[in-house]
Amino acid sequence: MTKLEGTQKLMRIFIGENDKYEGRPLYKSLVELCREKGVAGATVIRGIYGYGASSVIHSSRTLALSNDLPLIVEVVDSEEKINNILPEIDKMIGHGLITLEVAHVIKYE
Repeated sequence: MTKLEGTQKLMRIFIGENDKYEGRPLYKSLVELCREKGVAGATVIRGIYGYGASSVIHSSRTLALSNDLPLIVEVVDSEEKINNILPEIDKMIGHGLITLEVAHVIKYE
């Protein structure tokens, strides 16, 4: 086993489950863009309870089961790769939030 450590950029994209891009789920389009551009990895995380700027609570526990739960697309790669795909991501997102931060990454191979 090899252990690699280093500093990378972590991008989190906060969107809704029902958000679309060109008729397709936005989260799928974002992950596919990352893959096409050679980004190291992207993961979609589904929120079970939360609210955003609208202050509307979204919950997976309601009787009707919300079909617009919050999603977070997490992407980790070099600052250069993240910065290169940001202009394309900007064109895809109608509503949402992106956070960028430095991440100390430990990778095991």
